[in-house]
Amino acid sequence: MKTVLFGIGCVLVAVTVLSRVPSTQWWIRVMDFPRAQVAVLIALTGIAYAFTLDDVTLYDLAFGIVLAIGLAYQCARVFPYTPLATRQVRDASHHDRAMSIRLLVSNVLMENRRADDFKSLVKEFDPDVVLAVETDDWWDKQLHVLKADYPNAITQPQGNYYGMHLFSRLALGSTTVRFLVEDDIPSIRVTITLPSGEDIEFFGLHPRPPEPKQDTDERDAELLIVGKEVKTCIHPAIVAGDLNDVAWSNTTRLFQKISGLHDPRQGRGMFSTFHARYPFLRWPLDHVFHDGRFTLVELRRLRSIGSDHFPVLITLQLDPQVAGKDQTPKADQTDMRDANTRISDA
Repeated sequence: MKTVLFGIGCVLVAVTVLSRVPSTQWWIRVMDFPRAQVAVLIALTGIAYAFTLDDVTLYDLAFGIVLAIGLAYQCARVFPYTPLATRQVRDASHHDRAMSIRLLVSNVLMENRRADDFKSLVKEFDPDVVLAVETDDWWDKQLHVLKADYPNAITQPQGNYYGMHLFSRLALGSTTVRFLVEDDIPSIRVTITLPSGEDIEFFGLHPRPPEPKQDTDERDAELLIVGKEVKTCIHPAIVAGDLNDVAWSNTTRLFQKISGLHDPRQGRGMFSTFHARYPFLRWPLDHVFHDGRFTLVELRRLRSIGSDHFPVLITLQLDPQVAGKDQTPKADQTDMRDANTRISDA
């Protein structure tokens, strides 16, 4: 048993070390995802190993120290996304509907046929804006009924898991469906007018995930291109969607520095959205990042609609008076060089 536990511990430490390697190769970048799970397994392995010991040797002590370092590193990366950490986004002092946007984000899963469950969810929670990804022609027909309540729509159905639909009861201004890095991966950029008349800039994204034969160069570049665009936006910006990256990865952290956007999950919880069917294998893949001029009214992970992702509901309130009062992620020259290199490489 001791030998088995030692072997398990070595694998977990190797996963931890690999996750620090600055590579875009898919099999290395997937190590970013299960940090919480790896931390739990390291802790359990260390405890179980301790119970196998009669006398503690230097060999055992060294193994324990290595496990402790690996555990500390993994915990440090996920700690900001626990209720024990400092909140990056403050709560709204009151709810002003005229200055708010209620957004529902959902990867519906292209093969999923529980469209009625999704439409019921939209009716129940009554968002102002709905962003659905992985929508094909079948989903396009199913979601057409939403136009009765959401007359402003952007539709880009595709049969390759990267279709995208946006429905809004708020007025839409300048609208663009773009293919930033790959010619079959769309994204949305649109100006949305709040009931107060204030304009905000909205970006809907769904880049490719790391998987066999698919490294993360294109995913990283798309996030960073949008991050640079956000930085130059005149209006307050929101970036949302299934980003196929976890909140604590180096790429997402770099995206936040480049864009200056805030993450409302920090200090509140992970709000893990994938995988909906396997509780132990869950991490936050569906994100909403926003300008520092927003405060948070509500953030929820909603019930399953048959997809492998849970939907996310968030209500943000524009409050220009809070601008600059919360710590905003900032990029230095090294970060900018890193971002530019990743974009040019892709």
